[in-house]
Amino acid sequence: MNPTTAPATPPTLVIATRESQLALWQAEHVQQLLTARGHAVSLLGMTTRGDQILDRSLSKVGGKGLFVKELEVALEQGRADIAVHSLKDMPMELPAGFALACVMEREDPRDAFVSPHYASLQALPKGSVVGTSSLRRQVLLQALRPDLRIEPLRGNVNTRLRKLDEGQYDAIVLAAAGLKRLGLQERIRALFSPEDMLPAAGQGALGIEVLSRRADLIAALAPLAHQRSWLTVTAERAVSRAMGGSCSMPLAAHGIWQDGPQGQQLLLRAAWGELESRQPLVRAQGQASVHTLEQADALGLAVAEQLRAAGARAAHDMPHEAADSGPTG
Repeated sequence: MNPTTAPATPPTLVIATRESQLALWQAEHVQQLLTARGHAVSLLGMTTRGDQILDRSLSKVGGKGLFVKELEVALEQGRADIAVHSLKDMPMELPAGFALACVMEREDPRDAFVSPHYASLQALPKGSVVGTSSLRRQVLLQALRPDLRIEPLRGNVNTRLRKLDEGQYDAIVLAAAGLKRLGLQERIRALFSPEDMLPAAGQGALGIEVLSRRADLIAALAPLAHQRSWLTVTAERAVSRAMGGSCSMPLAAHGIWQDGPQGQQLLLRAAWGELESRQPLVRAQGQASVHTLEQADALGLAVAEQLRAAGARAAHDMPHEAADSGPTG
């Protein structure tokens, strides 16, 4: 074969996926879309180290990359062709040789308040126990209700709901997208507005990872891409990447599209805080006409610079505290 010729798409595409219920939903969703376009698709279920280690925070054992490393090895070894991830849980920097081939249309990016007894965060009595292991959620909850007890919570969505139902927590906070994808939207008592709980970079969006040399797969996945979602999460992830974003970074970044004098513009907001500090959250925002991934990246970098100028510290300046809780949509 001529070395400049792209390889043919294999007769059966293999999707590497974690075996949690939510990860399987995501992989099966992509499988259905590709099947509808005439591809034969199978799933390769895998258990990652992130799924196995539940007694320690992610920042102490390797970060969110623990949820994707085994999937990337499967791609590298040719056992799988693509990997489907919750974009919120993908490391901000991909290893050499890998590419984000597609970002799909985003689900609801907001956080959900879940409680069997209370209708909202405001309804919780003083001293109530709220479960989350996300530093972002912890600092934002602390800003909204400093009188609450925030306790760690890890495990898949159903495990977290079970712990709530057993009475270990008065309420928990989960990504709305994961609950909706699993048909559990009835568990949502209230949705936080982005103004109150600014979402994590990429929350609610699915990304598809491939080997960067697989031009055939990049072409096959192109019809699944949603350009506006891709631009938005690119700007959000640029903020996180510039701040050294990882599971130990108390950082939020969220973009929305608004009408401006020159047409639709992307408004990007970010927030940073410290868990042990009673200082106000550091906030920043920027707005620009964004038509390319490069423009989205530039907007994110500009907002990150505003954060640093206002006093936010990059990851290498931060102590390693509790990590984000892992994939929840």
